[in-house]
Amino acid sequence: MTRPMTNLIKLEELGQLLLSVLLFFQLDYPWWTFPAFILLPDLSMLGYLVNARAGALVYNFFHHKLLAVTLLIVGYWTGISAIMLAGTIFLGHSALDRALGYGLKYNDNFHNTHLGWIGKKDSRIQDLIS
Repeated sequence: MTRPMTNLIKLEELGQLLLSVLLFFQLDYPWWTFPAFILLPDLSMLGYLVNARAGALVYNFFHHKLLAVTLLIVGYWTGISAIMLAGTIFLGHSALDRALGYGLKYNDNFHNTHLGWIGKKDSRIQDLIS
């Protein structure tokens, strides 16, 4: 991906993060709730304790923005602020991850994402793949 496109995508994700913060402040929760829960979706990485395929499936489910939007809509429709909070947290977390370059995972390796490889590539693994 070219540098201007990468920057454009990061700006879009930062905009979505800002949107999630604005949505959060429409809810009736103390300010510290947002930072306290923003990393909670990363517990989905525990799926990698099973294997890479299960890890990617669980991780991607909890980092997919459709889940966030669905929770926001259901929470709004039912008037249940806890569901709206969950949607807001998932949206903010996923946007923050994408802005930092962490994408949805392929099922072969945690470091292989739809935004590219994250972290340093291990040359021994690269030799096995090539």
